Formats: sequence, structure tokens, C-alpha cells
Amino acid sequence: MSLLGKAGRAPAAHESGFAAHRAGVDRLLASYRAIPRDANVRLAKKTSNLFRARAKNPAPGLDVSGLAQVIAVDPVAKTADVAGMTTYENLVAATLPYGLAPFVVPQLKTITLGGAVTGLGIESTSFRNGLPHESVLEMDILTGSGEIITATPDNEHADLFRGFPNSYGTLGYSVRLKIELETVQPFVALRHLRFHDLRELERTLATIVDEKVYDGERVDYLDGVVFTADESYLTLGRQTDEPGPVSDYTDMDIFYRSIQHDTDPSGRSAGSAPVQPKRDRLTIHDYLWRWDTDWFWCSRAFGTQNPKIRRFWPKRYRRSSFYWKLIALDHKYNIADKLEARQGNSPRERVVQDIEVPVDRTADFVEWFLREIPIEPIWLCPLRLRDTDAPATTGRTWPLYPLEPNRTYVNVGFWSAVPTVPGQQEGAANRAIERTVTDFDGHKSLYSDSYYDKDEFAALYGGNIYTELKKRYDPDQRLLDLYSKAVQRK
Repeated sequence: MSLLGKAGRAPAAHESGFAAHRAGVDRLLASYRAIPRDANVRLAKKTSNLFRARAKNPAPGLDVSGLAQVIAVDPVAKTADVAGMTTYENLVAATLPYGLAPFVVPQLKTITLGGAVTGLGIESTSFRNGLPHESVLEMDILTGSGEIITATPDNEHADLFRGFPNSYGTLGYSVRLKIELETVQPFVALRHLRFHDLRELERTLATIVDEKVYDGERVDYLDGVVFTADESYLTLGRQTDEPGPVSDYTDMDIFYRSIQHDTDPSGRSAGSAPVQPKRDRLTIHDYLWRWDTDWFWCSRAFGTQNPKIRRFWPKRYRRSSFYWKLIALDHKYNIADKLEARQGNSPRERVVQDIEVPVDRTADFVEWFLREIPIEPIWLCPLRLRDTDAPATTGRTWPLYPLEPNRTYVNVGFWSAVPTVPGQQEGAANRAIERTVTDFDGHKSLYSDSYYDKDEFAALYGGNIYTELKKRYDPDQRLLDLYSKAVQRK
């Protein structure tokens, strides 16, 4: 059944899509050749989902203006050819009419497919579908040598296919990606389970990941929110085609607030999940973008969760891409620090991170975090790598994203700022988080501030494998190396 309109696309439209893509590739290559050989190579695009500050770059950027479209969707094979700079908003709009969606749809509309594959991408399907790079079948990549190569799990460039995730443009830029799609239903039925004890939440989450069922109902989507140590939730989603009323969290109602509810009236003791969880329903479209309207809960920093302000805040500006523009202005003019200074306060340290820890260390990490870092709420999202029983030669190992096969992890996301303490080392809170994540056998994404020293960074993020990939695909060092980009902010 079509979710948004008539399914089917004429072959001529496919040809047109590939022709437009070829023109975009030509512009990309011409712009690459125009960049001075001693200049940093960067994308010439207006938006970014990186939270790292970067040094200014006077050189022209890569022209990726022709690489922002879905090239073709094959509803029979359940695949899509997608240009690297295509946003998930546009990708989902192209696949939903066929009753299909990417295996993993990151939470924010402006995240690009290429960005999710070379950096971070995760969502509530990750407990069964892994990470976005695991549903990639092949990639065309512009390497540092100026060539566009096709990398697959088993061709002569399989090493780059495996090493590309978490490389953040230091091994090349994805030009085209062929990805798998999965069938989706028009609606998602939700259950919000409240917990008073983080260890009970941890045990329940681990069981659901293993069994894909809770209380007799299938679980297709799974994530959670922690408000305090004694108020946390798991949200379980089930795909359905059953008609019925749906909620709308794009107007006055706020999704993350809808999760909260009182203790179960039956009077079960603290530490156990409620007998009757709070239920809700969304269209598949609104479910996929449920976090975007308020950028999870970060829109409160701009006052948009105040009903008096929200009522007059234009709906078209209630989306993560607009909040990003406000953040960029703050970074440029140090608005927040200036306001803090006027009140006699020290500047604040930005703590915007996603980390993964093994599921059996989730409660330990969250308890430590709530005790040491004054940020709430925080997001939980379980994940497991796909195809973990396949031999390594299939390309299903990821040396720069070093999660263990057959092991459940939980992504913990927290996005805010904390007061600085005079005399403390720069990035004190972020450094403490890095140490704790490593102590708990975890892993941190690199889209935001990092403070590792070179040896520790190499041990955590590819080591000699990355060095060899760099030599093969960027022999003249046209692209920054990963440490320079992620830690030194070049």
C-alpha cells in the first residue's frame, strides 16, 4: 500500500536522475582540481551537523551542489541510489511512497546520508538494523588522490569500504551510495514504559533487544529517555497498518514531554515496569521525525517550549535546521558567553556528545553522568552490529567504528552546556566523559569536541589500519588526517 501517493517510477525518471548526478560529479571534480594543493579540502555547503569548532579556511570548497538528490529508487529490489549530500528528509520523502524507508533514519532531517555513513548515524531501529553504513551495498568515493572509486564489501577497495565509517572526510567523500531499504507500515503504535530504577531499565532493554518482543507485542523500534535517576522511560514502537487516530507533535504538543506519565495506578513497587504503559500512535512520517521539531529537547534553550512563545514561533522555523542557524550565530558572536558575563558568570563548556557503552554498563554510566554532569534529559538508543556471524572478508567489520560483534551497546546522547570552574583545564567535563567511557569499555563519536592525546586516539580509532588506508587513498595528504580534524579542530 502506498503511504503518500502512487507508487512506481518510470525508467526515464531513473535515467534523468543519473544524468543529473553525472553533471553534479563533473562539477565536484572541477572544484577539487581548483583547490590549491596546500589548502585544506572542505565541503562548500551551508549546513552542518558537526559541533566541533574549526579553523577558518580561505580556500574554495568542494562544489557538492549537484549531489543532493535521490538518484533512483528500486521498489522491487528494495534499494536506492542516493547522492552523498542528500538529506534524510529528502531520502525519506522519496522512499515512503513505495512503503519503504532506509534501515536506519537518523533523528534530524538535515543529516545527510553521506554524513551518517562517514560519521555518526543511529536511531531506534539500530537494535535490529545496526548503523547506517551497514545497509550500504556500494559507494562511489572521491579520494584524496582525486579519483572516484567504487568500493564494495568484496572488491579491490573493500578495505576502504570497511574503513570509511567514522573517517569524517579524511579518507574521501561519498559521491553516490547504494543502500538497502526495508518495508514499513503507515503507522507506529507506541508504548512508553516508566522505570524508577536504572538497573531495571537496563535489564528490560537488554531482554527486548534479544527477543524483539515485550509483553506479547512485537518491538520494531526501541529507544529511551532518562529525566532523573528515578524517572526514566523506554519507548517501544510497533509498525501497523491499523487505521485510527494519531497524535501530532509538530504544533503545540511536545513529543518528549508526551513520554512522561505517573507511576502505574495498580501500585506495583518501585523498580518495576508499569503493567499498563502509556500508549500513543503516530504516522510513520511523524514517527521518523518525532525528535526534529524540538531538536529532541534543545529547543527549550530558545524559549520555544514556552507556550506563549511557541504559539507565535512560525511552524516552518520549528525544526532542527533553524535551531542550527541560531547555534551558528552564537558560535560566531559568543552570544551566550557574553550574556553569562553580564550576569557575572563564567563561560559555559559545551557538552554535546553521543557515546556508546556495553548494555551491562549502561546504568553505571548514566548514574555516573547524572552525578557528575548537570545535564538532563539524556537519550538512550540500543544498537547491535548486523551480519555479525559473517566472515570478515564480507566487509562487515569496521575498524574506525570499533564495536564488538554479537554485543549489545547503548548509545547515550546528551546535548547542552555546563558551567566552567575557574582554574580547571579546558574541556574538563568532556575529558571526564572520555575517560569514563574508555573505562567502561565504550566508544565515542567524533562529531563534537574531543581531547584525546595522539596515542590514545590512535588506539581507539583505527591505528595502523587507518594509517595504511591514508597512504593508499590519500598518498599526497590532500585531506586532513582524522586526529587533526577531530581533536585539533583544523
